[in-house]
Amino acid sequence: MTDHIIMLNAPGDVARFQLLDQPSTAPGRGEIKLRHEAIGTNFLDIYHRKGIYPMPSYPAVIGVEAAGVVAEVGPDVADLKEGDRVAYAGPPVGAYCSTRIIAAERVIRLPDTVSAKTAASSLLKGMTAYMLLKKTCEVRDGSRVLIHAAAGGLGSILVRWARSLNATVIGTVSTPEKAMLAKSYDADHLIVGRAADIVAEVQLLTNGNGVDVAFDGIGGDMLVKTLRSVRAFGMAVTIGQASGPVPPVPVEELRPGKSLSHPSIMAWCADIERYREAAHAAIQAMGTGIVCQIAAEFSLTDVARAHTEMESGRAAGSILLIP
Repeated sequence: MTDHIIMLNAPGDVARFQLLDQPSTAPGRGEIKLRHEAIGTNFLDIYHRKGIYPMPSYPAVIGVEAAGVVAEVGPDVADLKEGDRVAYAGPPVGAYCSTRIIAAERVIRLPDTVSAKTAASSLLKGMTAYMLLKKTCEVRDGSRVLIHAAAGGLGSILVRWARSLNATVIGTVSTPEKAMLAKSYDADHLIVGRAADIVAEVQLLTNGNGVDVAFDGIGGDMLVKTLRSVRAFGMAVTIGQASGPVPPVPVEELRPGKSLSHPSIMAWCADIERYREAAHAAIQAMGTGIVCQIAAEFSLTDVARAHTEMESGRAAGSILLIP
């Protein structure tokens, strides 16, 4: 079986991807060689591919999460052995390949109850949900939460996790079909359709008060609507721009006393202790059923189609690459 690596020659469209045979390399001190069984895709990959978040240099390998089996252990690695099932997410970027050399401290051992596909589809999103719900704005029993794209990858995990904390969840979805999915994730209320008056409907559902916190991964002109859906002294959190860049937000939108946060899971994960804390929390949550639905699987060699499908917005859940 030939190992492959996907190189991004320059920022741009999917034509910038190049499939290459991957040479065999051995792990160095403190490293392991991991054979990937499943690679997760995220909108962050699209931002990297397009150069919205540029890579330090090109050609480059993108991808920020995967799961597999330890194939080889380098010197000074005491707590992992060949055959261990592990996963990782976050920096450094470079998951689009059959095998990977990675620092041993960046991988997290998987319990038997969590499959490689589940881990690859849910680890980064679960870590992001932990950061958002427990660290950015602590969601607790009685909190009122607005989650955009509630049937999507991150949205579905946010809905399930927030509900496990006894929060009341209002989700937005684009179609009735996605509404059925979000309802199955236990969302309390759903606002359906791209043309829906989100602010008015949130006000109606909260007796005119607004939500305590709102999570917006849509971007574009949605952020102002999100802010207007938040109660006085509540928080809006911008976590992505799937529909396009966010225009400048007038400071007047923060009255009276609303706050706006723009956290980064990649920045969070740069600190190894915070990274491992969030990863363990996410894997524990997976064991309770807080996972992302796998919407589609593509061969690693078919990465262009996977990105096209992800950008289309049709997929309700995560898209995996299989080496």
